[in-house]
Amino acid sequence: MPTPPSSRPAAPTVVAVIPARGGSKGVPAKNLAAVGGVPLIARAVRECRAARLVTDVVVSTDDAAIAGAARGAGAVVIRRPGALAGDTATSEAAVLHAMDAYEAEHGRPVDAVLLVQCTSPFLIREDIDAVAAAVVEAGADSALTVAPFHGFVWREGADAAVEAGPAGGPGPGGTGVNHDTSFRPRRQDRPQDFLETGAAYAMDAAGFRAAGHRFFGRTELVRTDPARVLEVDDPHDLARARALAPLLDSARPGALPTRDDIDAVVLDFDGTQTDDRVLVDSDGREMVAVHRGDGLGIAALRKAELKLLILSTEVNPVVAARADKLRLPVLHGIDRKDLALKQWCEEQGIAPERVLYVGNDVNDLPCFGLVGWPVAVAGAHDVVRGAARAVTSTPGGSGAIREIATWILGPTL
Repeated sequence: MPTPPSSRPAAPTVVAVIPARGGSKGVPAKNLAAVGGVPLIARAVRECRAARLVTDVVVSTDDAAIAGAARGAGAVVIRRPGALAGDTATSEAAVLHAMDAYEAEHGRPVDAVLLVQCTSPFLIREDIDAVAAAVVEAGADSALTVAPFHGFVWREGADAAVEAGPAGGPGPGGTGVNHDTSFRPRRQDRPQDFLETGAAYAMDAAGFRAAGHRFFGRTELVRTDPARVLEVDDPHDLARARALAPLLDSARPGALPTRDDIDAVVLDFDGTQTDDRVLVDSDGREMVAVHRGDGLGIAALRKAELKLLILSTEVNPVVAARADKLRLPVLHGIDRKDLALKQWCEEQGIAPERVLYVGNDVNDLPCFGLVGWPVAVAGAHDVVRGAARAVTSTPGGSGAIREIATWILGPTL
């Protein structure tokens, strides 16, 4: 006989906390940087929300643009106080603050809390569920994602030699840390080591409050795919992540729009089809630079029978001239772009949620709120990138529209 609903045990409250400060010295606006067309913060929120055991996803931030991106991806945003937003603030402190704020707002205690780092772009929902399950289902006190590691670790300096003991050899210089330098066993003959990925941690909430740090009691190791282990700390890491995204994201649930997702593409002009600069000659005539690749992308979108429109506040006739060259309808000199876009959708019989809109500045935000696929170009205002569902890796005027066409129609373009 089925258990009456009133007597069934309540599912545990499992809150995933993603700390995301606004300041970043290595990569400016790092947490909003796009990998695979999606800001890092949005990638992390997306995977947490898709995890089976996660009740709510909380982003702890001091930055308005990150907050906007987090909300757009479906997270609850908790404003982090200044005392916890500096370089010396710990992730544990941010998580404890987020737990307190969550419990105060929702009126129920947290049973397990996850610390998820959005700077690990290839963290997947299965790994998030695995660390959560280790705590709420398997009885571990804490858990973390690890990857198998087979390297020989060395350390420089006299202190390392003392720490390593006799096997490392006396005096300064290189010292073996996890191996005896006089004996080099085969990999299969060595104990299996694991590398902490830095991507996801789970803790029993009461134990975490008592310990004040993420490792306590029985700590469970959750193995992950080493190919997905990457932390974005500097521009080189970000470049590698962007290069790997087409390979690692291809088999995952889609984050970028395809032809099946949209019926129309609406393009802003300045800053999206141009680099946002204007050249002015001695007679006051204005000129802009565009990218030929964008023209090829637009032609391919037209061939795919998508509805297309250029929508701009700019009154300069260069907008109409470019639209004529591309054989696109154009509305320019428009003060309320959102109203014009809404009317155009009604006239064309297109549902706004099936529209992809490309913009770069704050006057595009009202249109972002109307459509199903708001897209920002690289180099767009931080708030605009934060509000976007996807972000190009190419700046406006350098082929960003061609890149979007490739998302929609496939890499063969």
